[in-house]
Parts: sequence; structure tokens; C-alpha cells
Amino acid sequence: MICLGLDSGTQSTKCIALDVESGVVVAAGQQSYGFIEGLPPGHFEQNPETWVDASDAAVRECLEKLGERRNEVRAIGVSAQQHGLVALNDDNAPVRPAKLWCDTSTAAQCEQFVKEFGGMDELIAMTGNAMLPGYTAPKILWLKQNEPANFRATKTILLPHDYLNFWLTGEKRMEYGDASGTAMFDVRTRKWCDPILEFIDPRLAEMLPPVESSRKPCGLLRETLRAEWGLPAAVLVSAGGGDNMMGAIGTGNIAPGGAITASLGTSGTLYGYSAEPVVDDAGEIAAFCDSTDGWLPLMCTMNVTVATEQARAMFGWDNAHLETAVAATEPGAGGLLFLPYLNGERTPNLPRGSGVLHGMTPRNMDPAHFARAVTEGVTLGLAYGLGRFRALGCKPTEIRVTGGGSQSAAWRQICADVFGLPVFGLETSEGAALGAAIHAAWTHYTVQGKVGRLREMTGRIVRPSLSTRAEPNANRRQLYSDLLHKQTDMTRRLHSGGFL
Repeated sequence: MICLGLDSGTQSTKCIALDVESGVVVAAGQQSYGFIEGLPPGHFEQNPETWVDASDAAVRECLEKLGERRNEVRAIGVSAQQHGLVALNDDNAPVRPAKLWCDTSTAAQCEQFVKEFGGMDELIAMTGNAMLPGYTAPKILWLKQNEPANFRATKTILLPHDYLNFWLTGEKRMEYGDASGTAMFDVRTRKWCDPILEFIDPRLAEMLPPVESSRKPCGLLRETLRAEWGLPAAVLVSAGGGDNMMGAIGTGNIAPGGAITASLGTSGTLYGYSAEPVVDDAGEIAAFCDSTDGWLPLMCTMNVTVATEQARAMFGWDNAHLETAVAATEPGAGGLLFLPYLNGERTPNLPRGSGVLHGMTPRNMDPAHFARAVTEGVTLGLAYGLGRFRALGCKPTEIRVTGGGSQSAAWRQICADVFGLPVFGLETSEGAALGAAIHAAWTHYTVQGKVGRLREMTGRIVRPSLSTRAEPNANRRQLYSDLLHKQTDMTRRLHSGGFL
């Protein structure tokens, strides 16, 4: 049996074909794209049809490589960037481009929520999560206040992966995992928070599709797509989920223990499995649901490979040159410290933040030191989140890295040294796409009455790459501990002074 895993991200859509029995990815396709250009600072948008076109192209490329084995495809799973606002009209067409997770133009709306409900503490008590600009709820309020005609025309609100599921099946629905990232969903009861819905608009509840278990399939692949792609009858489409929920499955992080997944993509995330909600009173660790009907405490930063790619492009390097420069430069970058808030930041909550380069001297003002400082800066940002995990009672023992940055040996060693934990990659670096394919297979088996196979499948299919393992260097522990303190303190002081 073959299952397809689609991962629709901020920069590209990938499709993999997983041979479920052997656990081998037997084909893959990819299509790249970018943001809508010319928008004001803080605004990040994409047309939902861009995701559809890219998904179609990625699937076709993958199936072309599969050849006759496309007849073995039985299920499809979708992973996609979280939090994006997809507003559809009566004809199920988008009324405007989607506002994305990295869009920070909704800071004013977050302040309105805080004022209405008596503080961030009260909002966390209501839903389990803080109200942050990246989430969906303030985007809906922004739409109502800034584009009232578009809001009036909106009949359905979906998240990006829901929209792709709708394209695949014709069914509109949400599942617990991605819904929990809207900031209007109570993660403890797995129900919408009515006071927040009412504050946004009395008819908002009618715009939202049913929210159901992540274990329940979305539906069957549309006949038109099935025929165009040359697939067999009755191909199942699973509920799918957000990229972090699918990444948890694709890195085997679906049971209690000491494993933490670190995703080094456009954004950076740390997450681990929990059998019960983990609510952070400080609002820095998100209390999400996962896509196995458990929970997924998660920390997110907005600037990871977006920062390293900016550094690479600045000097006209390829990836190999960047790797060499970072590896050859001493830990601590010769005293150069980079605060990586290029697109604002989510943790810490700095929607209007910007990057800061501190500690320049004649000795470190060169491309290699800058590249090392950028890589260390984004990793220290994640290390702050790991500290919050520990403060909430989590006891991490290892870090599983995924995403584009995980392919860098120099970066994996920096992660091990900064986190103070063993770090290793996986044989398939695209954890979200793999997780989507595994989730699709699990759903297919469940529909057939074969339950309890998910842990067996991840244990067999998600394979650590032993050659990527990096052990922390004890001699660097104090250096990075001091740098983390310095970065945290500098961020706090600049923000309190009105400079971030």
C-alpha cells in the first residue's frame, strides 16, 4: 500500500509517496512559491489557489515518478502551515488572499482582546493559549474591521490544510489539532470558546465548519481529481493537520517520554507529546492539541531559516559555502550576537520587532562571523523555549531535528551545544510530509477496523539517522548559557526601552 503525504508550507509544497509496508519513501515532488509582493510591513499573504496549483503540480510530479505503482495509492494526508485565515464566499471562492501565520499586522486586534477580557491571563484561562498576532482569531477581527465588505461576503472560514482538504474531497471540516491554533478553541474541552466567537462577531459560529476527531477521515478523493491523477477508486483523504502536528507524527513524537522535536524551517518550533493539556500561565508555550487526539505543547519562533537564508543571500553563497563558514568559525562568533527578529517575533511576543547585531569589532566584522552569529542567534531563541518546557515540568532527554536546517551538520552541533542535549536527524528530513502520509495510512487502517497501529508504524518507519547524531560539547556549555542570558536580557531591555 502506498500513501501520499502533502506538506503545504510557506515557501513550497512537497508530496511524498510512502510504501507503508517497507517504510520507504519511493517518490517525491515539490513546487516552490513566495509571498504576495508589495504589501505593507508586517503583512504576509498568499493566494489559496497558489497552494492548490502547487499541490497539484507536486502530486503529478510524484505520481509520474511512481509510474504504474500509482495503482497502489490508497490514502492521502495533508499537512499545512498553521493559523492562516482562508475566508470563502457563497461560491466557496476566497474573498481575499489568506493572511498567514507570520503576518503580524493584527497586533492592535490582540490588544482589543486583552482589554475586552481583562488581561492575557484571562484569555489563557479561557482557551489555554495567549492571544498572539500569528493566530487566526485576531486575523478574523482584522478582516471585519479593515475590510467590512469582504467580511460580509465571508460565509466559511477555514485553515490552510482545511482548504486543501476541501479541494481534495469537497468536504468542509476542522480537526482538533489545527483548530487549537486559532486562539478561539478551548484545548481542554476541545470546543469553540463562545465568548471569543461572540466578541468577534455573532455569526462567526455559523462560518466555522464542524470540529471533529483527528482520527476521523475527511472523505474520499474527488472523482475528477482521481481520474486526472490516474488513481484507483475510493482513495481516502485523512483529516490531516497543521505542519507541527504532522511533524510530531513524522518524527515519532507521539507518546510520553523525553523526546522533543525541533523543526528548523522558515520558522522554528519545539514540541513534544503530552497525554494531557500543558497550559503555560506565561503564554509562551502553546497548549495545542495534536493529531492523535492527545496534546502538543509547542514553542514557536518566527525567524529561523528565513534568517540564515537572508545571510546566505547577502553574501551570494550557496548552502555548502554557508556550511563551511559556520563550521569554521569559533563558537560565540567572536563576540557577535544577533537578535533574529527580522519579521517581528512570536516568542518573545514582539510583533513589531526587528533584527539587532551587537558586539561588532574589527576582528569579527566579516561574513563568516556574521553567518555564525545568525545561526547561533536563532538557535538561542529556541533554547529559551526549551527552558520554558523545563519550567513546566517537561524533562527532555534528546532532540530530534527536522526541516531544512536539520541537514546542516554544523547547525546540528550548535543545537546540541546550545540545548545541552544529544541531537539527531532522521532518514527523512521532511517530517511533516512523512507524518501526513503515516497519518493517512493510520486512518485507512482504522476505517478497516485495524486499530492501534500508529505507534507500530512510526516505530518502524521513522528511522533515526545515526550518522547525524551530535553530542553536546561540555566545554561550550557555559559559553552558550551566558549567551542565552545575554540575548534574553538584551531583548528585554531593548523592548522596555521602546526599541523592539
